[in-house]
Amino acid sequence: MASILCPGKISWPELFGRKGDERAITIIQMENHMVTAVFLVPEGSAVTDDFRCNRVRLWINHQNIIVRVPIIG
Repeated sequence: MASILCPGKISWPELFGRKGDERAITIIQMENHMVTAVFLVPEGSAVTDDFRCNRVRLWINHQNIIVRVPIIG
């Protein structure tokens, strides 16, 4: 799936509920070569609200499980 604003895959629902680790980061970067920044973000953290086609945030809980579907932005 591609966005008008951002080329390539824009979301990874298959990673929801999986470990937020190097494997998840690698999957995202392999499936969208425009993504150069993947961040592990603890659930409840404050983040900027700017939109970037090259960024994906992996929202994780205290057990390092991805708790939101990862999307570019």
